[in-house]
Amino acid sequence: MWISIKQARQPGSIGQQAQVRGWVRTRRDSKGGFSFIEVNDGSCLGNLQIIADGSLANYQSEITALSVGSSVVITGEIKASAGQGQSTEMVASEVRITGIASATDYPLQKKQHTFEKLREWAHLRPRTNTFGAVARVRNRLSFATHQFFQNDGFLYVHTPIITASDCEGAGQMFRVTTLPIDKLPMVNGKVDMSQDFFGKASYLTVSGQLEGETYATALGKIYTFGPTFRAENSHTSRHLSEFWMIEPEMAFFEIADNMTLAERYLKYMIHDVLTHCAEDMEFFEKRIQPGVTAALQLVLDTPFTRLSYTEAVEILTKCDEKFEYPVSWGIDLQAEHERYITEKHVQGPVVLYNYPKEIKSFYMRLNDDDRTVAAMDVLVPGVGEIIGGSQREERLDVLTERMLASGLKAEDYWWYLDLRRFGTVPHAGFGLGLERMVQYTTGMTNIRDVIPFPRAPGSCDF
Repeated sequence: MWISIKQARQPGSIGQQAQVRGWVRTRRDSKGGFSFIEVNDGSCLGNLQIIADGSLANYQSEITALSVGSSVVITGEIKASAGQGQSTEMVASEVRITGIASATDYPLQKKQHTFEKLREWAHLRPRTNTFGAVARVRNRLSFATHQFFQNDGFLYVHTPIITASDCEGAGQMFRVTTLPIDKLPMVNGKVDMSQDFFGKASYLTVSGQLEGETYATALGKIYTFGPTFRAENSHTSRHLSEFWMIEPEMAFFEIADNMTLAERYLKYMIHDVLTHCAEDMEFFEKRIQPGVTAALQLVLDTPFTRLSYTEAVEILTKCDEKFEYPVSWGIDLQAEHERYITEKHVQGPVVLYNYPKEIKSFYMRLNDDDRTVAAMDVLVPGVGEIIGGSQREERLDVLTERMLASGLKAEDYWWYLDLRRFGTVPHAGFGLGLERMVQYTTGMTNIRDVIPFPRAPGSCDF
């Protein structure tokens, strides 16, 4: 019976005749005529120790030549282990080698490599303890996302990757074209986009929100979960060109409902990871960021404090803290400001709301003061913003005016405006970047290390 290493390491497997498959992490030969082989298959952080006796038919010819990275299929009996840090081990009756990794060529030897170096081997880095653990946590957060929204009656909607709409109005979008870049068709000194594949300028999406609203205003509660793209020439440890976004959208929700859902969702994910990825989280606690588990537990156990943007600015301007970026009403708060609010003033998670309209997107609902919009940001200690969202502007006249003020052409968004013409309702939503959440959960400092194949300026190798 073929079982995973995770299953084989459970005490309940003792006494089973089983088969495991995986890759060699270490091999140590004993003077007593047998070898200890540590094997891992990616199902868990820990390895399974294999005892290969010298009496095996291929012991001298193959087993003693096994090197790190080689793939093996091993059959044997699982027994209780007296070894420290392991409850089981396998006594092999057969060791079959399916692929050798040359000891001289295989990059992932015992030597410690920097995360930056491992990005050059993105095809091999999942075999390391760190990146295997990151992958399992990322998987669990993705699973928990679907589970949370499905259990809450949301429908999963696939929004397009190619779009003609700029949701954020920032213009930092990747253009998609079939036009020959060495011989562009021109009309009156401009590129003739009518000859392009879609007959107009089209881009990789920065958000599925606008399209998501069309389904929310028909089906009630939906969520999207897919890749998004931003052509921002940023080389920081917090930016990617391709990343995954979770964006729920809810009809008949107002800003307070949005805050409540965001808090529930964030706590659900944290609880799920702490429950189902305990071994991996212990690794991150010991090797990556001591204190990460306590930080997550704090967010899980603490009711989120709600503060208006105006209240936050007042707190920041009256405190004795010296900030790199001065604070005044109307500025876009920086991470240092958000962290002060969460870590020193509140000492817990915070939801900030009602931001100045000038620093927020056109689709956010204008408040009665005509100065602020019903936007919200969920802030957590150690990071700052983790979720951003808003109540959407459901009034046709106000939305049209806001679009024009943002330099957008109403005719380009005719279908979006139709949602306000035909049965408009209050509605709200938010976005959470999966990579930011994986970073926060694991304590990994660079966002390029929490996505399998990072896309960033000058980096598209795999």
